[in-house]
Amino acid sequence: MFPFRNILFPTDFTPHARAALKYAAAFARNGGGRVVLFSVQSAQVPLDLLIWPERALEEQENGWLLQLRNEVRNLLSDPLFAGLELEPVIVAGEPAPEIARAVREYEIDLVTVVTHGRKGLTRALWGSTAEEIIAEAPCPVLTIRPPQHDFVEYRGSHSDVRLNRVLLATNFRPSSSAATQVATQLAGQTGAELHAVYAIGDYFEQVSVMFPEGGLTALTRLRSYVQERMAQLAREDGARAITHIAEGRPYAEIVRLAAEKDVDLIVIGTNVHASLLGGTPVLGSEIERVVRNAPCPVLCVPASKVLTPLPALVTRPVPQM
Repeated sequence: MFPFRNILFPTDFTPHARAALKYAAAFARNGGGRVVLFSVQSAQVPLDLLIWPERALEEQENGWLLQLRNEVRNLLSDPLFAGLELEPVIVAGEPAPEIARAVREYEIDLVTVVTHGRKGLTRALWGSTAEEIIAEAPCPVLTIRPPQHDFVEYRGSHSDVRLNRVLLATNFRPSSSAATQVATQLAGQTGAELHAVYAIGDYFEQVSVMFPEGGLTALTRLRSYVQERMAQLAREDGARAITHIAEGRPYAEIVRLAAEKDVDLIVIGTNVHASLLGGTPVLGSEIERVVRNAPCPVLCVPASKVLTPLPALVTRPVPQM
């Protein structure tokens, strides 16, 4: 399924992490691609671990390697992967940078990540680590937070993507143009209804109360601009979106609308910011809150993932207030 063909499936082999398995398998099968089963360990792992002789793994200090190999083999034999091209990769390091490196090395189109809200896990791919992965990965990242609304159907070894409604969260800035393209393409290929929402932040209302002579004018201009752009999006041949304009806390309005419309997938553009401490890049707080609270999987599309230009959607900048 375009644009996702080669899928990176990071896992720590816990039952919770397996929630992403069906998504990785379904997208790879629909796209005629492959799945890279990816594990990040705290210590170096022999490159030939899967073919090591049993006697070497039976030594006491190698017990963790034996367990790791068994876990990899069990996943590789999962019925959902039947008939798919699989490539197991085990590396040492920290999850987020290693996953970003693997995306480039293995030409990955989509990363599937399970998030556990604010809770953590030993070397997990959940919580803040999931957010680091979204911030660092140079390709779209699909976040899954069980239990939540599902859009993959499977029986035995057959799995398929079933999207009925897709919600695009947009702000009409360059950071959301790639997300618009991906959402439009996914909806078009699956026959899903495409909804688009623009949430006008409640801080504009606060400004208008504090500075009525200027704040109300700015809020009025923004409302007019958003209405014009959403009407334009609804008319676009490639989009034909059902549009929604909300006012309030952006993440709360996106989550509320997703639940109200029973959408299967939220698509949102990510505009990563540099860390104030010069370390790991960070996401905006609104995106983090959407990922943590969404009633369905969230597809985070980096601003750099531009497929083809959409001039009608990006030619005019958002008014400066």
